[in-house]
Amino acid sequence: MIKTLLKIATLTIVVQLVESCTSQTKNEKINVDVEQAKSDYSNKHVMTKAEQDSLTPEAVLKEFKNGNQRFNSGKLTQRDHSDKIRKAVTGGQFPKAMVLSCVDSRVPVEDVFDQGLGDVFVGRVAGNFVNTDLLGSMEFACKVSGAKLIIVMGHQHCGAIKGAIDDVHLGNITSMLRNIKPAIKMSQNFEGEKSSKNDVYVKIVNKNNIRNTISQIRAKSEILKEMENKGEIKIVGVYYSLLTGQLEFID
Repeated sequence: MIKTLLKIATLTIVVQLVESCTSQTKNEKINVDVEQAKSDYSNKHVMTKAEQDSLTPEAVLKEFKNGNQRFNSGKLTQRDHSDKIRKAVTGGQFPKAMVLSCVDSRVPVEDVFDQGLGDVFVGRVAGNFVNTDLLGSMEFACKVSGAKLIIVMGHQHCGAIKGAIDDVHLGNITSMLRNIKPAIKMSQNFEGEKSSKNDVYVKIVNKNNIRNTISQIRAKSEILKEMENKGEIKIVGVYYSLLTGQLEFID
């Protein structure tokens, strides 16, 4: 009798365990399916004009900050760049923002903000300064194509910043680095070694270069200045850490 009861109890426990595992597996599958559905929507979604029109500069800035948090956490959106998606953007583009970045290969702009195909205009030049061509590109991005945000992004260990500090003379690089010289002048009150070997000083010059670039945008583009004054766009500066992947917003 005791052996029979033990067998029945054991069988009951096994059945309960199987049912529990099956239920848990089903729940996990449901959760995966829900997340996959969300992911599929994000992956295959392409910005429309109506959606772009509904955005505010503040909302875009918040989304880009959230995107950087996803980048830092390793939870980048799995994006669909299939033929179907590529065809979807051929009829027009309605990006959220324009990012002016350095050419540095260690700064993957779209990934840093976790943005996809058709989401962001990107202009790149060593030292992330502005000239007539880049200002024209920004005006196209915002006034013509409806982008709501301009981000000027410098980064840690920038070779162009270090080159300007060291007064490098080499071909066309010499002329290019002159665009960064105002940032060095802005940093003249720094107390410490003013050398490219001093990471603290390099960062100070880098931040001042971002500030100078934003100042030049406002001074040399009446179109962008007016749009900013009307609240149609925001212009912000960020410093990107190669080491951490995080952004530091510049006042």
